[in-house]
Amino acid sequence: MTLKKILMVSTEYPPMPGGVGRYAANLTRALEKYGSNKVIVVCDEKGKGDYAGSISPSNPRNSDNLLKIVDDVKPDIVHVQFEPGLYGLFLDAVDPRKSATYIDSFYENCKVPIVTTFHSAYTFREWVGQSLLVKRTGRTGKFGVPVRLAVRMWKSLLHYNSFHDLNKEKLALSQAGICFSHYMTKILGGGHIVYHGAEPTVSPVPGKKEARSRMSLPYEKKLAVVIGFRTMTKGWDILEKMRMPEGWALVINSSRSHYNNENLETTGFFAGRSDVIDLQRGFLSDEDLSTLMLACDAVLLPYKIASGSGVMFDALAHGLPFVASDLEFFKEFAKMGLGIITHRDQKSFVKALSKLDRNYGKYSSNVEQFRQKLRWEHVARQHMQIYEEAGKGIIKGKKKTQAQIQ
Repeated sequence: MTLKKILMVSTEYPPMPGGVGRYAANLTRALEKYGSNKVIVVCDEKGKGDYAGSISPSNPRNSDNLLKIVDDVKPDIVHVQFEPGLYGLFLDAVDPRKSATYIDSFYENCKVPIVTTFHSAYTFREWVGQSLLVKRTGRTGKFGVPVRLAVRMWKSLLHYNSFHDLNKEKLALSQAGICFSHYMTKILGGGHIVYHGAEPTVSPVPGKKEARSRMSLPYEKKLAVVIGFRTMTKGWDILEKMRMPEGWALVINSSRSHYNNENLETTGFFAGRSDVIDLQRGFLSDEDLSTLMLACDAVLLPYKIASGSGVMFDALAHGLPFVASDLEFFKEFAKMGLGIITHRDQKSFVKALSKLDRNYGKYSSNVEQFRQKLRWEHVARQHMQIYEEAGKGIIKGKKKTQAQIQ
């Protein structure tokens, strides 16, 4: 099948901040650049897609709108960037079968082959771990923490199967699923592995000295960068007391999540610290993010929970090895020699960064080889092969029914 039209579905889409949207936009550009494809984008009203405003986390007509767009556009493939919360997520603790998103009936009724990229999937341990991330403020103050913790833990235990089943259902109703790691395919029970594409977006690519000049960063020290949303899962709390190894400085840039209300307040975290540079520039443009990565020497990923990390892939694409929490996702890439995993506390992170420094040449060489797999041309070609395979021999009714999924 010679592809003509791909319908890209992603609630997040630039200029909205968010890693899913940034990924969808970069993939869209790559598919149009490296193949004879026309990509039509459906997104939230705050994004600049072809059908902006047709879907959102609060729109119960997501499925109806998508089915109508498919009927109008007549694409060869529908590609959904799937993160359950981006399409309206309702978890029923009493009857998990009633848990749903506003995109469920679209999957059940769409007659065009669907390819789904999964942006999150959690083990039971990781899912329950989220219940421990309780705010320390509220009407009952710190005295309410045990109560809030107990309530969240109880809900978390009941909701895990519901969330997990929604992901598995989408995989079963897709002609193909895409994951960014072996770890995620094991959780979901299937899917093709295509790494998260990433590469420098500035041209010509500046050297480290020029990149530092553009970002107003010092030349005399090695720089470790921490970027991302100020959500509790990102682990910003250990940075406050971390003291960088001799010859290193920490570069921080955080932003607020568009859809997540649990944004950590970091004002005053790094006041008076000579070894920390807080850029305070919010969500960075592709060009500024790329320049910042090129200016630095390593990336720190002190996450409490992670089923994937676009920041890690961005860093690797810019030649930066990582120091990350000892989570299963990061273990997969640490085994490739691309970085170091460690216990999630400030002393362990400092020791790991010192170890990375002592063996920097080895890690840098491994990253240099791996980053070629992240080039968007390579990623786009892998996607087009999956699209071709998904579009062959499609017979009406061949997708699994709800009864078969259950």
